[in-house]
Amino acid sequence: MFADQDQDQLYPEIREAVRNLCAGFDSAYWQRVEEQNGFPEEFVQALTQAGWLSALIPETYGGSGLSLTAASVIMEEINRNGGNSGACHGQMYVMGCLLRHGSDEQKQRWLPGIASGELRMQSMAVTEPTTGTDTTKLKTTAVRKGDKYVVNGSKVWISRVQHSDLMLLLARTTPLDQVKRKSEGLSVFVVDLREAIGKGLTVRPIRNMVNHETNELFFDNLEVPAENLIGEEGKGLKYILDGMNAERILIAAECIGDGYWFVERASNYARERVVFDRPIGQNQGIQFPIARSYVNVEAASLMRYKAAALFDAGKPCGKEANISKLLAADASWEAANVCLQTHGGFGFAAEYDIERKFRETRLYQVAPISTNLILSYVAEHVLELPRSF
Repeated sequence: MFADQDQDQLYPEIREAVRNLCAGFDSAYWQRVEEQNGFPEEFVQALTQAGWLSALIPETYGGSGLSLTAASVIMEEINRNGGNSGACHGQMYVMGCLLRHGSDEQKQRWLPGIASGELRMQSMAVTEPTTGTDTTKLKTTAVRKGDKYVVNGSKVWISRVQHSDLMLLLARTTPLDQVKRKSEGLSVFVVDLREAIGKGLTVRPIRNMVNHETNELFFDNLEVPAENLIGEEGKGLKYILDGMNAERILIAAECIGDGYWFVERASNYARERVVFDRPIGQNQGIQFPIARSYVNVEAASLMRYKAAALFDAGKPCGKEANISKLLAADASWEAANVCLQTHGGFGFAAEYDIERKFRETRLYQVAPISTNLILSYVAEHVLELPRSF
């Protein structure tokens, strides 16, 4: 599909525009954000104003109406140019559940504001402390009382809550022992965080290895208007899973951007660093790991494009989306290790940005789905091996 043209030549206008934007947020900017353990507000605002975060919202609602393939290039270029898409990628894809399953009234109510950046919808509350990825057993409940649902329970590892206005919430509306299939009885709601925090919702930040704003959430009789229910009650898990393929493809693109960044940094340093009167890049012990990293990033990128093309064509792409995320996460992590090893002690110095990007890309071995779970999916659903759990 893409074998006859260089991957770097796909969407050249988008690549150039995003690169130019990222050039205004240099190493010093990201180091300053790190030192303050802060949120890159100026960077996110610039992306929003340029329309990049509304790429997947149809023009009808004020977005760009771009393909997922094009959106993946945006994410790739941000990370390839030293930025961190993880601070804002939720604004690009969380709204997909609303777009595909919300009512016309709901879409008219929220999507134009999300497209313009007036409303930030960057958070999706699914994971819980005791259930993890065993989503069908989540314990947060939403009980219908008149024109409201009353929510009780807790969530964990919920990102960007403090920088969002709206949040998607998955909660159980029918007890597990009262449904025919364990995937039933879960529903999705839009929670207005501006009204919820302090009025039934408590947010507790989690200090973590990466400068990534993530939180624990505690619901104590939080009231959510019934009109904020997305789609049909009890079918929420299906709606959430429907957006996972897009998320995994976009995360893969971010890892690919990281991978290229690490390979470029390692190559440049290996050419310039002279030890024993010769550049260290002359040594095959340095060359080969960098070359292998590049090969793996290129291969992962092609799988990303294949998965995105299937998604854009409306075809099943669960296998390809999962494989692209696995290959890209592994490729970027390998490249990160090679880059750090190539730089030696200097790789640990914050001024080189390598240790920051090293920590950022390590996240994707675990989130938004661990590589082990992807292997389980491939084993069971692709290779038809017995279910392991």
